[in-house]
Amino acid sequence: MKAATEQSPLREPRATAVLADNVRRAYAFADLSAYPFKKRLLIRAADLIFYLLINLIGRTVRFQVEGYEHWEAITGKKQLPIYTFWHNRIFIGTYFFRRRGIVVMTSQSFDGEYIARFIQRFGYGAARGSSTRGSTGAFIEMVRCVRQGCPAGFSIDGPKGPRYVAKMGAVLLAKKTGQPILPFTLTCRKFWQAHRSWDRFQVPKPFTRVLVSIAEPIYVPANADDTALETKRDELQQALDELTAHGEAWRHHDDGEQLSRNDGI
Repeated sequence: MKAATEQSPLREPRATAVLADNVRRAYAFADLSAYPFKKRLLIRAADLIFYLLINLIGRTVRFQVEGYEHWEAITGKKQLPIYTFWHNRIFIGTYFFRRRGIVVMTSQSFDGEYIARFIQRFGYGAARGSSTRGSTGAFIEMVRCVRQGCPAGFSIDGPKGPRYVAKMGAVLLAKKTGQPILPFTLTCRKFWQAHRSWDRFQVPKPFTRVLVSIAEPIYVPANADDTALETKRDELQQALDELTAHGEAWRHHDDGEQLSRNDGI
């Protein structure tokens, strides 16, 4: 893997098929009229609080990127990445990959609605599906959006874990659309951690450094059977495990250097 270099957040154009109904729906705030007045207020409040908090901390963070050439290899071919990462890195991942038109899956629920709204403020799309078809409907929406020019994103061990165990969603989407999976992880040098949450959710501390590590793309054949799909899922798991280990080595190496400098003062 190439040495880390300072990079500004990667950029790519928003989906071009903006007139398609499902694409327009993904980037638009949903109608809240079905919710009671109190819940409508709470959704709007949570939406703004999370947006402001992520934006405020994100503006102070310094990013380093490794594996930038893997992103270039995909976009240079006019392909659409299926971004794949761990659930507990959503906070800083939302900021780094902002304004790129990435469509992610959200639930038809109170929590899903305020999440959808604040990520839309960062330029994401939300594939909600229908209230009767649940996650299946949302996945179909994602397939349609990708086919119409939108990149996609998966917190691959979400929404409820187990932590750091890759699920099949990104692999199936890659098979259905012909687009490559792009595994990545973000390692914060300093962060707060929610130890009681299933994923040990991370919130970066202001002014910290973050290493963005990107692996080689993974392609899934359109005719892949169940065995081949499982093999690709294992390949994705291995790529993410290696990125995570590399990020932790980087973080602890930096910590060691900082301790050495402090000892010398």
